[in-house]
Amino acid sequence: MQLLASLFFTLFLFIWTFLCAVGFVFVGPCLPFARRALVARFWATVLLKVLGWTCRLHYTVEGRENIPADNHVALWKHASTWETLAMIVVFPRQVWVLKRELLWLPFIGWSIRLLHAIAIDRGAGHTAVSQVVEQGRQRLEEGDWVVIFPEGTRMPAGQTRRYGVSGALLASETDRLVIPVAHNAGYFWPRRGWLKKPGTVRVVIGPPIRAGGRDPREINAEAQEWIEAQMSRLVPEGRREGLNLQ
Repeated sequence: MQLLASLFFTLFLFIWTFLCAVGFVFVGPCLPFARRALVARFWATVLLKVLGWTCRLHYTVEGRENIPADNHVALWKHASTWETLAMIVVFPRQVWVLKRELLWLPFIGWSIRLLHAIAIDRGAGHTAVSQVVEQGRQRLEEGDWVVIFPEGTRMPAGQTRRYGVSGALLASETDRLVIPVAHNAGYFWPRRGWLKKPGTVRVVIGPPIRAGGRDPREINAEAQEWIEAQMSRLVPEGRREGLNLQ
């Protein structure tokens, strides 16, 4: 039954996303950006609710009090597709740093452009970092959060990699805070495969990290240490054996 529920949700995900994208391409340009962001939030909220109804996969959020009233830079753990939906609902109005290939998708890519995403060539090295800093500065000045997956790609549950420097550098140069976010969605919605396992994803929002004027490597080290420590704590019962929790 769980596999059938997972297949049903996946089908709904594709259909709902395509229908929303088609409508958004025609209506979005007529809306101010704040309204476009609300449309994106509605899209993600529906998906998370349907995920709960069909696959019995729910979520809780700890540390909401750590989200400042103004806008800053959020670094999210990247382990699943789930967090690409949840971050839109959990955090205030935002833009995302993502791979430029997503812009090539018909309707969906065009919708992403309307949401002011920062689309980068992940193989461009320093050029991509400069792009994130330049465009991220503009988005922050416009009142948006900048949400980044510092690992750059989805990591298997229990694993991590060196964090990219762009988010920390952006926060350092703009005197913004870094808000680290950990979650255990990778254990319920793995990065590969159709099956979504029932349970409750736990999202933990960490205390703000002061970044203004600091070495980005130092900021990254602090953020990664906090996030990965939380990841060790968030491993669901019965799934610790054989995991690399370094």
